[in-house]
Amino acid sequence: MDKNTKILIAGAGLGGLATAACLLQAGYDVEVYEQASKLGEIGAGIQLSAPAVKVLHNLGLENALKAVSVKPQAFEFRLYNTGEVLHKVPLAKTHEESHGAPYYHVHRSDLHQILANKVLELGPNSVHLNSEATGFTENNQNAFLHLADGRKVKGDILIGADGIKSAIRDQIVGFTPPDFTGQVAWRATVDVKKLPANFMEKIVAIWCGPKKHAVVYYLRSGELLNFVGCVENEKWQNESWTVKADWQELKDDFAGWNDEIQTIIDNIDKDQCYRWSMNNRVPIKNWRTNKAVVMGDAAHPTLPYMASGAVMAIEDAAVLMRSLNTNEDVIEALDMFQRNRVDRTGRIVTESTEHGDLYHLSNKEEFEAGFGKKNIAKERAEWLYSYDPLTVELI
Repeated sequence: MDKNTKILIAGAGLGGLATAACLLQAGYDVEVYEQASKLGEIGAGIQLSAPAVKVLHNLGLENALKAVSVKPQAFEFRLYNTGEVLHKVPLAKTHEESHGAPYYHVHRSDLHQILANKVLELGPNSVHLNSEATGFTENNQNAFLHLADGRKVKGDILIGADGIKSAIRDQIVGFTPPDFTGQVAWRATVDVKKLPANFMEKIVAIWCGPKKHAVVYYLRSGELLNFVGCVENEKWQNESWTVKADWQELKDDFAGWNDEIQTIIDNIDKDQCYRWSMNNRVPIKNWRTNKAVVMGDAAHPTLPYMASGAVMAIEDAAVLMRSLNTNEDVIEALDMFQRNRVDRTGRIVTESTEHGDLYHLSNKEEFEAGFGKKNIAKERAEWLYSYDPLTVELI
């Protein structure tokens, strides 16, 4: 693709910024349009496995990541009441040696800032705020991004990185509401100074119990403990990540669980408990028109049960960049990106949903049988972590 190709990106979340950084580094003319009035990200912890970390390292962000991250030793799947370890997935040195890059825990806002800094370094005037995408039009030569204030921005290619409620996706595949899963997620962080000394090793502890599970790991070089509690609850359907909920309801949701969980919940700031409904969509095969394409959550929103939502978006960024580099024709480039990503992302979305069922079984016997039949460590090593978006053959 001609490096004078003008590429418009709708959305400056993690996926949009990762894509912008990859394309700017490759020499393209990139403009990012973001509805917010300032760059920033909400949420708490995310997990980055080797496929995404390779892309970030390739952008020159290794030192920035190291400064704010934690390298966990392992996943430990634990029984909710006794703490019995049901299954273990080695990370740390094993992950890095096997897959060529570290496994990181990082605060979402820290990663967003790192990516924003890189984009603004590569393209100081490339990000446009107060610019909400409402749709697009296209002709044989150009794509036109339509903004809420009436502006129409012309480019050669439009990338919809505008999330699960993507206006770009709605126009490509038709509006379909996100699927409410019947589950909600609690989110909170705890200052480790509030916890007993040596409270938990640097691992990912996934506590599995009847109709709910909790994921616990460290952030910001071990200064914060991240807590996410996923609970089956048909009543709460607010999708916003910024809505606070009653701490006592969180406490009640995990009544009877292990003392470690109780200690974490008891030390959460009672005014800093967030809860949102969990939504996803059935995977689709068509992500594009002749001049526009969706990526990240706009293309393949997922439940977080394989810790791969952000990873998939960063993988998308690299494969899209490579597809543009490989093809002179826009249609061929977007088609290459789509056909090389739909199967992998669809598998992750589907298996994430299945993992949710595994984590929410009824009793010890069911959990031991369920984890006994599924070797998560072996499966993830074979296909999830071994993928390299920078070198995988593009067909």
